[in-house]
Amino acid sequence: MLVRPQRKHGPKAEMNVVPYIDVMLVLLVIFMVTAPMLTQGVKIELPKVASEALATDTRQQILTLSVKAEGGYYWNLGGELDTQHQTDSAVALDEMRAKVAQIVAERRDTQVYIRADKDAGYGSVVAAMAALQQGGVSNLGLVTEAPQ
Repeated sequence: MLVRPQRKHGPKAEMNVVPYIDVMLVLLVIFMVTAPMLTQGVKIELPKVASEALATDTRQQILTLSVKAEGGYYWNLGGELDTQHQTDSAVALDEMRAKVAQIVAERRDTQVYIRADKDAGYGSVVAAMAALQQGGVSNLGLVTEAPQ
């Protein structure tokens, strides 16, 4: 007669979730590492038009910030986009941020345009944009000239 050995443990009807927890922890680490890389950058809202000039509000205060090739900044404050005159200037980025933040704090609807010398470094232009954003500027545009 054949005797069947008895099992100590019978079949279990529960699911082993340990591998799923391991996979979720790996995904969590991946998202935690990549999330800070996705949020870097300077926020600006670009117009959704192909080549037409944007209409400007005549009641709006306009500040035209110019970035020099050697790294200095100067700007003009007025009712229209003016690239010929100069209201104030700053040599350092922190000085420019403080002065422009004060102007923007007085009037929240101030539209800021940045124009840069063609020999100005990309880093100095982006640093100016980041400083303006930290100073409270929410309306930011870039000024270019049409090729001749």
